[in-house]
Amino acid sequence: MPRPAFEVADIFRTHGARYRAQNGLPFHQLKLMHDVESCRTAALGGHVERCGHCAEERISYNSCCNRHCPKCQNPARTKWVECRKGELLPVDYHHVVFTIPEQLNDLVLRNKPQLYKILFTASAATLQTIAADPRHLGAQIGFFSVLHSWGQNLLFHPHIHCVATGGGISPDGTRWVSAKPGFFLPVRVLSRLFRRLFLEALEDAFRRNLLGFPGKIGALRESAAFFELTASLRRTEWVVYSKPPFGGPHRVLEYLGRYTHRVALDNRRILKVHNGEVTFQFKQYRSADAHKSRTMTLTADEFIRRFLLHSLPPGLPRIRHYGLFAGRTKKRNLVRCRELLEVPAESLLPSAVQIQTALSPLVETFRHCSVCLIGSMVRIARIAPLPQNSS
Repeated sequence: MPRPAFEVADIFRTHGARYRAQNGLPFHQLKLMHDVESCRTAALGGHVERCGHCAEERISYNSCCNRHCPKCQNPARTKWVECRKGELLPVDYHHVVFTIPEQLNDLVLRNKPQLYKILFTASAATLQTIAADPRHLGAQIGFFSVLHSWGQNLLFHPHIHCVATGGGISPDGTRWVSAKPGFFLPVRVLSRLFRRLFLEALEDAFRRNLLGFPGKIGALRESAAFFELTASLRRTEWVVYSKPPFGGPHRVLEYLGRYTHRVALDNRRILKVHNGEVTFQFKQYRSADAHKSRTMTLTADEFIRRFLLHSLPPGLPRIRHYGLFAGRTKKRNLVRCRELLEVPAESLLPSAVQIQTALSPLVETFRHCSVCLIGSMVRIARIAPLPQNSS
C-alpha cells in the first residue's frame, strides 16, 4: 500500500512544537506526539533488509508502537484478530452500540479514567442483565466491548461497541439458548437500564469525591448543580442501538479487523495540509446521506487539539471481554458452548479462505520485495536509534 500523501506525523512535526509551547499538555499526550513524530524515522533506529531473490537492499525504520499512532495499528490488530479466530462460535453475532448524552461529554473528557470505567461497566452489566432475563433471552452470553471516543469530525463522542453472541448458555448449563432470527435484545429496555446503571455509578463517584471539576465544568462541584444535571438526564432517552446480525463468524472477523484497533483518524483521510490548515475527509452519519463523503478544514492547532482529545489514560484497556469470553473461564466456557450447539461447527465457522480474506488487508505487505515482487526481505544489519536531544 503506497504511503499517504499526508500524515498526522507531518502535522505534528510542523506545528507540534508551537502547540506544545502554547498549551500545557500532560505527559502521556507529550509522549503520544513524540512517538507519532518519530515513528518509522531514523530517530527510533531500524535495520537494513536484503531481498533473498534479487539482492535489492533497503532501510526500514522501527515503529513507535504507540496505540494512538495511525501507522502502528496493523501488526497489533492482526495479532489480536488471529487470537480471536479460534474463539468464534458457530452462531450469529450482534453489534450493539451504547452512547451517552452529549451533556456529559465535558465531564467525561475531564474524568476519563473514572468515567470510561463506568461506561464499560454499565454497558456490560446492561447486556448481561437483559440477556439473562427469561423474559428476553434467559442465557449467559459472551461479548467483546471496544471503546471509541470520536466522531468522524474528531469531536469528542465517547461510546462503546459490543460484539455479542446471538445466544448463550442456559442458567442450568444444560442447553444453548438461541436469539430469535434477526433480533437480539430490545433496545429500549437496554437503553433504560444502561441509563440507570450509568447515572447511579456517576452519582456514587460524586459522593466519594472521585471526580474533578476543572475549568468550564467548575459549577458541577456543587451538589445542587450536579444532581440537577443527573436528574435532567434521567428524563431524556439515551441512545442504544442494535445493528443487524453480522451474517456469520467470518463477518465478525472482518469487523474486528477494521474497528478494534482504530485510531481517531486514519492518515488516508487527510487530503491536504497547507498554510497552517488541515483538510480531511469525514462522513456525517446522522444525516440523510450518511454514506456521502464530505470535507472539513481546520487550523493545524485545532486539528491537533481534536486529535489529542482521544488519547487514552495510561494503562486503560480499550478492548474488554465479558460473559462467556471473560478471563480465566473463557476456555472452559468455549468448550461447553461447542458441546451444546447442535449445528455442525463447519457450517458456520469461517473457512480457511474466509479467514485469509478477512486477515489479508491487515497483513503487512512491506516484507515483500517491491523490485522483483518474488523474494522476501531479510534483515542483515541493525541501525541504532539517534541520540536523544538532551534539551
